[in-house]
Amino acid sequence: MDEERIGHLEKNIEKISKELERAKIGEYVDIMNNPKRLLYINFIGGLARGLGTAIGLTILAAVFFYSLQKTVDLPLIGRYIAELIDIIENYR
Repeated sequence: MDEERIGHLEKNIEKISKELERAKIGEYVDIMNNPKRLLYINFIGGLARGLGTAIGLTILAAVFFYSLQKTVDLPLIGRYIAELIDIIENYR
């Protein structure tokens, strides 16, 4: 009976070991123990997120203004803006 329990425990330990390897807990612990590497990885990740955000917003703004240009008469809007600027300058 003890050999059966030991065999069952060994299988469970092996299963847990494989799960930890798959979860890459060892790499996580290594990163947490090395602050310079942690800062470097977070810095690079932040740069990538910022660059992705900038590119994404640029594309969305270009699509928005392109569709706005096709649907709205921009010289008409320009005249309203010019009148608004004249009103503001006259108020000063």
